Amino acid sequence: MARRLPSRLLPRVARRAWLAACLIAGGAAAADTIVEARYAEPTSRYAHGILGDAIEWGALELLVEDSAHKTKRIIRLPKDRVFEDVAPRLADVDGDGKPEVVVVETQVNTGAQLAIYDETGKKIAATPHIGRANRWLAPVGVADLDGDGQIELAYIDRPHLAKILRIWRYRDGALEHVADQPGLTNHRIGERDIGGGLRLCGGTPEMITASADWRRVIATRFDGTSFTMRDLGPHKDRQSLTAALGCS
Repeated sequence: MARRLPSRLLPRVARRAWLAACLIAGGAAAADTIVEARYAEPTSRYAHGILGDAIEWGALELLVEDSAHKTKRIIRLPKDRVFEDVAPRLADVDGDGKPEVVVVETQVNTGAQLAIYDETGKKIAATPHIGRANRWLAPVGVADLDGDGQIELAYIDRPHLAKILRIWRYRDGALEHVADQPGLTNHRIGERDIGGGLRLCGGTPEMITASADWRRVIATRFDGTSFTMRDLGPHKDRQSLTAALGCS
């Protein structure tokens, strides 16, 4: 479960994510490696408040390490954009053994998109914006969902309205849309966190969300072509999704 944390706490979250990425990848090279990421420069210039307050983020701060030293890098968004998100996510999207940063980036007129930044601060890929103001997406996770060696990114498109699970695949420096599954959600207006996420139970990644009516906890697998969904039981509160992430 991703929770909207005060800025001062985000480096600790990012560091844990990076350590997990290292364990999965077998350890990454020290050269030009993102070791921490956090949002910075809070701003009220985008009046949406979907995450429970009027504050979003105007910048992304990276701590990049090589064999000799650490360097702080700041990505400042134009005034018509914000990071509308709970925390940046570190994940090796391009398969080079080093993490990139996955964020929710919003343009004031066209809404949210999922974007990927590298260690130089360059945006290397992004989904299209949803298409209008005050329309948002809530990430589920980043993983090789179907075992083909390519990384997929999953999110719920408009978790309060459309409630569609969308899968995108990173390939050749770009994101390509792969598949959609309606009837799922992971966020309610005003919540400061995003429910559910990815779990690995029995060796196969599963996406944990709620049903669109918030009555059931759903585990969804994707095999590259189609979705398989399992009902894990009633949804009572956030703990229902948290427990499911632990394969219970």
